[in-house]
Amino acid sequence: MLKALPKNIDPALLVGYDTSDDACVYRLRDGLALIQTLDFFPPIVDDPFAYGQIAAANALSDIYAMGAIPAVALNIFCVPACLTPAEVAAILAGGADKVREAGAIIAGGHSVEDAEPKYGLCVSAFADPDKLWTNAGAKPGDILILTKPLGNGILATAAKQDKITPSQFEQAITSMATLNKYARDAAAKFTVHACTDITGFGFLGHACEMAKASGVTFVIDHAAIPLFDQVRDLAKKGVVPGGAKRNAEYLINDIAFAHNIPDLIRIILNDPQTSGGLLLSVPRETKKPLLAALRESGAEGWVVGEAENRGDHTIEVR
Repeated sequence: MLKALPKNIDPALLVGYDTSDDACVYRLRDGLALIQTLDFFPPIVDDPFAYGQIAAANALSDIYAMGAIPAVALNIFCVPACLTPAEVAAILAGGADKVREAGAIIAGGHSVEDAEPKYGLCVSAFADPDKLWTNAGAKPGDILILTKPLGNGILATAAKQDKITPSQFEQAITSMATLNKYARDAAAKFTVHACTDITGFGFLGHACEMAKASGVTFVIDHAAIPLFDQVRDLAKKGVVPGGAKRNAEYLINDIAFAHNIPDLIRIILNDPQTSGGLLLSVPRETKKPLLAALRESGAEGWVVGEAENRGDHTIEVR
């Protein structure tokens, strides 16, 4: 595992590894910074076009989590011999579809032969560094707003095991392919103290990084967390990805659960997400207008907790 970069390694490196943020930020000159990220992974759905869409939306999300707008993307693609030319074309077309929707361009990329397909993007953006969001600015008194339901990792696992129908999985596919552009655009009209997106480390993992970076404690209302249909029932039956259990084990010393929190909720909150929503830390007075703006933009929003002065734990789930 790479160690955090010393903060003084380069004064132009404004955001590096030290707060586990969603993208790096490098100052090019006064008033202009480069924001850059890379993400790719194996298929989570059978349809190659949808896979390309989801992988691209997931990579683009890191830019939106910084409050920026994607500009240029490069494909990164591992191609096995078993893929047909039509399937390769469909994956790339799905990625191009989402990059186009984001208002960015694909300027090239690189592919290699591999045993299984893996696809994603390296994405760059340019913005005023003073106007960017990071995961390190949450303040006591802030409310926390989540913009997509949880549980797509559980649904993907269930789909692989034929425990749900294709139509039951469709809700998660649609969500994963939805850009966080619309949530970002709505939130950008307001004060945002901190932001991250919810992906492989699950809701609690990414919230924990944000709370630690901000020096606060997040208090989460488990009953307010939005879930996809079927997720509770599947978790009760033990249909969960192995990553959810690993996430929970990793965070065992950072999270305090109230005694009445069911085990299945603990697992769901650690469910590794693909192309999940944004988690925004905003002033309390922003609640009503921001939720309205999210709805008007075509996104969604749920108040799932608040930030408090740092306590004994990074996160308290009540």
